[in-house]
Amino acid sequence: MPPAAETVLDEVDGGEGAGSSRRRPGLRSRGWLVPAVVAPLSAALLTAVLLGLATALSRTYPFGPVTRNVVDLGQQYLPYHAYWRALLLGETHGDAFLNWNSGFGSNFLGDIGTYLSSPFDLLVVAFPADRIELALYVVTAAKISAAGGAAALLLVRLRPGPWPVAAALGTAYALSGWTLNHGATVPMWLDGLLAFPLLCLVAEWARTGRRPLLGPVVVALAWISNFYTAYMATLGAAVFLAVRLLTGEEGATARRRIAGVLRAARSVLIGIGLAAPLVVVVFLGTKVADPTPLATFAPAAPTDFLARFLPATAGVTSPALFIGTPALALALTLPFNRAVAPRVRAGWTAAVVLVTLSLQWEPTHLLWHAGASPNGNPYRQTFVLSGLLLIAAWLSVARGVPRPAALLASGALLGALAWAARGSVEIDDWTFPAFLAAAALTLAAALLARQDVRRRAAGADRNAADADGNAADDRRNAGRAGPGLPALSAVPLLSALAVVLFVAAQAGETVVTGKRIDEQQRSEVAWSPRTGPWHASAAREVARADAWPRHRTDPGEMPGGNDVLLVGGQGADYYSSLTAEVTSSTLTSLGFGHYAKGRHPVTLDNPVTDVLFSIGTRMRSEPTEPVRQDARPRAEVTVATTPVPPLVTVRPREARAPRPGDSAFVRQELLLGSSVYELPRDTRRTGRTLTARCPAGTEVWLWAPEYKGSARLVGEGTSAVDFDGRPPAVTAPMRALGTVPPSGEVSIDLLPRKAGTKLPGQPVGCLVRARLDAAVRQLTATGATRVSAGGHSVTAELPPGSTGVAVLAAPRISGWRCAAGDAEPAPARAYQGLVAVPLDGRATTVNCSFRPPGLRLGGAVGAAALLALAATAGFHRRRQEFTRSAPADRSAGKVDG
Repeated sequence: MPPAAETVLDEVDGGEGAGSSRRRPGLRSRGWLVPAVVAPLSAALLTAVLLGLATALSRTYPFGPVTRNVVDLGQQYLPYHAYWRALLLGETHGDAFLNWNSGFGSNFLGDIGTYLSSPFDLLVVAFPADRIELALYVVTAAKISAAGGAAALLLVRLRPGPWPVAAALGTAYALSGWTLNHGATVPMWLDGLLAFPLLCLVAEWARTGRRPLLGPVVVALAWISNFYTAYMATLGAAVFLAVRLLTGEEGATARRRIAGVLRAARSVLIGIGLAAPLVVVVFLGTKVADPTPLATFAPAAPTDFLARFLPATAGVTSPALFIGTPALALALTLPFNRAVAPRVRAGWTAAVVLVTLSLQWEPTHLLWHAGASPNGNPYRQTFVLSGLLLIAAWLSVARGVPRPAALLASGALLGALAWAARGSVEIDDWTFPAFLAAAALTLAAALLARQDVRRRAAGADRNAADADGNAADDRRNAGRAGPGLPALSAVPLLSALAVVLFVAAQAGETVVTGKRIDEQQRSEVAWSPRTGPWHASAAREVARADAWPRHRTDPGEMPGGNDVLLVGGQGADYYSSLTAEVTSSTLTSLGFGHYAKGRHPVTLDNPVTDVLFSIGTRMRSEPTEPVRQDARPRAEVTVATTPVPPLVTVRPREARAPRPGDSAFVRQELLLGSSVYELPRDTRRTGRTLTARCPAGTEVWLWAPEYKGSARLVGEGTSAVDFDGRPPAVTAPMRALGTVPPSGEVSIDLLPRKAGTKLPGQPVGCLVRARLDAAVRQLTATGATRVSAGGHSVTAELPPGSTGVAVLAAPRISGWRCAAGDAEPAPARAYQGLVAVPLDGRATTVNCSFRPPGLRLGGAVGAAALLALAATAGFHRRRQEFTRSAPADRSAGKVDG
């Protein structure tokens, strides 16, 4: 690796930081070859190439036939981006406030702030609807590449040095193990990956008193894009600032350091304030969201923790610490590199060690995650440690190749790490071959670079004999190369070879790691198939049948989650971190199933709930071939339309409240206002058989939310029905088993796949269709005569003299306000969990509208922050004018004197 040019503008903090008292290297010296331009561009390009190569080698879409829709990427983020594209193009019934498609009506501004508020997500409009997977991959690749460029920019602005190494280290940050194992399949977290180096730049501006307006804007963009990981990135930037202040220029006073902290705090507070209109909405949305079970933090085993520094390791119970063996080797040289100022070595080594330990200690774990241990991956902040390690690597190599003692110490630490991790369960068959190959190439690069250093030193000694001629040559060469960057033609061959070997080692190990992680994830975690003919067929049928707001159209079960966001319609499917507790609890109590511990309610193909939620058209799909990872599924889609009441109906006031222990059948009847089930008084379970008596010809329904196995109604022509209850994460929806035989004897064979599963007290209900038809006629006759819906509002015209309660078939989530007639809008009432408006017999219209909670408060905070930014701009302008006028005043005084 080539040593940094000796002509660089040295800085005031022991050679390792940007001081405020000397001229900084600018962007004018060599045009496009300036490190602050070429290093970020090279890092972004290299990152994109390596990411695409890893994707291609794993045969993953878009460079192969295999789906990349693992876990929530297919179940959640892909459908959200499909819906975001449709919303931006004006193709949805809802707007930025309310999503009519999901969960029978959900707070969409909260979902925007959680999943879709990154500027990169706007790229989806550039792709057709049937290429949404490609659009999401491009968004993902763009975020990762931008993160690589931002990291490289931070490095070269932090300390001048060889830009090819800065580009390689920027790529190492962007394609760290955290990105390959987690960030690439959770696209909104990638905004935090980009935010960390940018927020470190904001901290650097605050330390040196520069860019007081751009700093808050960068903070605001980071928190708007994804406030969750931006919070972690902000903590990481605070660590960065603390080290920079403590290891900065020797003469810095406490006053200057405090001023830097105050400027940084100002930027952060104003920036978060500017983001408040979204952040407050999301924050309040989490307060009413369906709570997930509390997670208890358990530190990773030491061997597993160390193993995650190595390539080709994957998992969620240990932190993804891989940054590449070459980059890690450079980072480990810093404590032993005497070319770096002692206070800098001590400060950055302490920061890296303390942040590493913070990953394993519960109080700091909770601090990183805003006080709540997350379910699933407990090491979501690991990208910050990756960034700090790469800063350490850069500070050690920026002034030149570390000396042999530092390189030997680093190699010894790497060897000890690999030896200690050899027994970890995280080790893959590719881990040690990739590690050894990268280590060998890194060693070769170091030897070549040291040889070049020795050759240069010998050449310098020879040149000293003829100082006059060589001094002139040196001045001419320095003038051509510019400060901090030797002319490309002057780069020695050995240095060029060293850089090539270093980049090859880093790139090759990263590609192998990306390939193996893709393959491991597909074999070990849940996945969804690629979008294809099945989704296209369903979308066509939904578009043909859509009658909103006259009634809803439910697309039924699809191979992925959040189906209605992909194909249209207005069903129950909804998967979000902000799924309201009232939505989850109401639907679950009515017999709907759910995933993700309640935050992903799914459709229920039941005629009673279709009536309750005005689902007049229902799609049913039957796959025509096995659903595979490497194929786009096909299915036959059928459409069924039945009469249902309007979206707004009128109910009596005196309906009793549900009681603890009520079955889903009873709760359906309470909400319907009619008795439509025959509920057997004596349901017996003998071994694997349920027996009961019901009227002949009625429909048998089994409600067993915690049951995992199959059930079959004994009789001719009946088939087994599967239930997949796995509480608390998954509950099974109620299912139809068949028709009661003429004898009235109901006998159900149970074939459980899990021992000890309990059934509810009233698992069997027999639906009487004639009673349900009568209930539909009654609700239709007394319900709204006309319903119209806007993006986040509903207006219904009612029959004259309507009394009781008008009920909108939507969960009563926070934010609904309603009025009957000319009354002032007020927070909506709840009727068995749905939106309700009291009627007095005089009003003939009902109006309801939805406003996301926190929007006004967030808007007020945002306006205050905007005023603070304007005040900062005015203060900065006056200060600049004073600074410009002061020399003129002093000069005038001298002339007068």
